Amino acid sequence: MRRSFAVAIATLSLACAAPVLAQPAAPAALVAAQKEALAPLSIMDGVWRGKGWSLDPATRTRHDVNQTERVGPLLGGAVKLIEGRGYGADGSITFNAFAVVSYDPMKKTFTLSSWAMGRAGDFPLVPTAEGFIWTVPAGPTAVVRYTAVIKDGTWREIGEYVAEGQPPRQIFEMNLKRVGDSSWPEAGAVPME
Repeated sequence: MRRSFAVAIATLSLACAAPVLAQPAAPAALVAAQKEALAPLSIMDGVWRGKGWSLDPATRTRHDVNQTERVGPLLGGAVKLIEGRGYGADGSITFNAFAVVSYDPMKKTFTLSSWAMGRAGDFPLVPTAEGFIWTVPAGPTAVVRYTAVIKDGTWREIGEYVAEGQPPRQIFEMNLKRVGDSSWPEAGAVPME
């Protein structure tokens, strides 16, 4: 019995290590591919401010915010971090989100990993000539599609509920202006000593 357990553990260890051992690219090449893939999204880097709104899915009431975004590279540009905050008229934070945009050079896919208002998920992201599109599942035949256009110091992003057999219905919009550079998140790293 002990021998079969040991064989099972050894087999499992090899099976878990196989994907790592099978990777043909060296770590430096993988990181270089990540940096190259994310380079076009550097247009997002900086501090942004403007107006935004969303529809409450249950009541369909509109929620207006003063929206801010801060965006910057981490790991030398191999990933991109985003923090969004929506402020109510009284200055309270009514919306807060954090996201990481990454690129998998083995699969050749981008992912937006997001945490917002008690929810989290990993969603496909596709860079476009003027920004990006990312989608969130919203049922068996529906998605929420976010389309961002970033140019000339402006960032406009809309969210649409897209269900099979129905025209897209807009449920979100933000219109931001770039207000400056940011050293976030790379500034403030803990030094060696």
